[in-house]
Amino acid sequence: MPLIRTLLFLVFQAVTVIPFGIGCLLIAPLPLHMRYAFTIRWPRLVLWGARVILGIRWQVKGWENLPDAPVVLLSKHQSTWETLFYVAYAPREVCFVFKRELLYLPFFGWGIGLLNMIHINRSQGRDAFESVVAQGQRKLDEGRSIVMFPEGTRIPVGKQGQYKSGGARLAIRTGALIVPIAVNSGHCWPKKPIIKSPGLITVSVGPAIQTANRRPDQVNAEVMHWIESEMRRIDPDAYQDTPGDTPSGAMREATT
Repeated sequence: MPLIRTLLFLVFQAVTVIPFGIGCLLIAPLPLHMRYAFTIRWPRLVLWGARVILGIRWQVKGWENLPDAPVVLLSKHQSTWETLFYVAYAPREVCFVFKRELLYLPFFGWGIGLLNMIHINRSQGRDAFESVVAQGQRKLDEGRSIVMFPEGTRIPVGKQGQYKSGGARLAIRTGALIVPIAVNSGHCWPKKPIIKSPGLITVSVGPAIQTANRRPDQVNAEVMHWIESEMRRIDPDAYQDTPGDTPSGAMREATT
């Protein structure tokens, strides 16, 4: 049964992304806020399909922690689910930092390309981060929040990746607050295998973290400590901590 539901859901995604991709091209001349309002209907449709077809529900805790201002959102990353959720339901427009190659994907790439997000040209080497800072400052000035995944890639349930400091450095350079987010989506929508399972996903939004006059390693360690501690609170059965794997131990390592 889970396999059949997953296959039905994949068909649902494929069938719906094509007309939305074409629609994104047709409305390309319109202002950004109108393109954004149209494009996010597809992620919302996919999340609705995941709930109806797959039985994947969600709850959000801590929305009140989001300031009434653009921020840098640094999130745990376990699956594709949260990338859809943030763009579909965040209180203000968001933009992701992603590799430029995604723009070349048919339909999906067209949509994100027209949303004027932050893309990285990795061939630029060290200059790539300066480009991210410049693009990020423009997005924040426009009132948009920036979403980054400090672990860089999807992390299996119960595991902790290496927290990279790019998000902390971006926030410090632009003067933005950081809001950490914990999410346990990997149970329902894992990276592997492809089969998805019904369940309740918890998205927990943490208090804003100040970045002014602080070092990137200090900010990054605070982000990591909150997210990993919160992951153990919202998903305690998934973590079997050892002394070298605790949030406090990871925090000490990050600050040395």
